[in-house]
Formats: sequence, structure tokens, C-alpha cells
Amino acid sequence: MSAKNADQGGGLSRRPYLLRAMHEWIIDSGHTPHVIVDALRTGVEVPAAYVKDGKIVLNLSSTATQRLQLTNESIEFDARFAGVVHRVHVPMQAVLGVYARETGEGMVFSEGDSEPTPPESPSPSDRPATTPGESRRAKLTVVK
Repeated sequence: MSAKNADQGGGLSRRPYLLRAMHEWIIDSGHTPHVIVDALRTGVEVPAAYVKDGKIVLNLSSTATQRLQLTNESIEFDARFAGVVHRVHVPMQAVLGVYARETGEGMVFSEGDSEPTPPESPSPSDRPATTPGESRRAKLTVVK
């Protein structure tokens, strides 16, 4: 398994890492992980009868899936839909979000998650001036 996705830029995508982290956090919290999938994306293999408005919600809990694999390229597992076992394959780029069924807490992915771009360095004239003794270190601010 490659650490790089075959995205246009060949850059390392954050999406599979964030998905795996959120999946683990949701399970550790005692909740049920669900993913929202763009079922119309190329490579998505899900039971068409369960697709609504081009999307499908999939339960990724250990009780709902067998042989679950969350790789950098895709999500794959076997699951029962109305008692019939289906093989599910979802390319990572088709995953729109992940959340806990019970609380709704989760994460929505943007197109930018698939192709990270390096932050632009501000030119010296764009940088804020510092007063003597003041550090130029970045500061984090909580946004509510």
C-alpha cells in the first residue's frame, strides 16, 4: 500500500488519515461510525437500491461490517443489506464525511482535503511588524 494517493498532484492526502482518526475516536467514544459517500463517483461499488440523491450513508461499525479495510486509497468491507451480503468498495475521494450516528459529531471533507497545497509564505511587506521583545511565533486562537 502506497502512502501517496494517485491524485493529480501526487501529494499526500489528509483524507484517509483524518477518516481513520475520526473512525477510531468515534468507536473509542462508544458510538457508531457512519460515512457519507458520493455514490456517483467512479469506482464506488454499493447496492444501488440504497442510494438516495446520489449519496449513501454506510455504517462502519464492527457489528455492521466484515473484513473492514480503511486504506489510503479506499474503504472496503462486506456488509448485509436486507439480509444479502454485498462487497462494498469506496474510493477515498468519494467519502464526503464521517460522523457518529448518536451525536452527529464528525467531519466533512472538502475537495481541498485530497490535494493539499503548501501554504504561501507572506512577502516581507505582508508580515506584521513586531515590537522589540515580541516573538514572531505563530499564535493559535480558538474560534467558536
